[in-house]
Amino acid sequence: MRRTIYLPEELDGRVEEYLRTHRRNLSALVREALEEKLAPRNPWALLELSGIVKDGQSRPLGERPEDDVTIE
Repeated sequence: MRRTIYLPEELDGRVEEYLRTHRRNLSALVREALEEKLAPRNPWALLELSGIVKDGQSRPLGERPEDDVTIE
């Protein structure tokens, strides 16, 4: 699909410089940037990386540790 976009002059210059130094084309750069920007985020991954949580996949967002307590 074709789209037309407007880039401010300063940003266009930065894009051109990036394309020149990285030997990329504009279509590939835009695709990669959009894929990265629109990718689903896992907020637990950053917490796991920082050591705040041990298993970033173990607890859905919004659950509390006290929800794991079982009373018999």
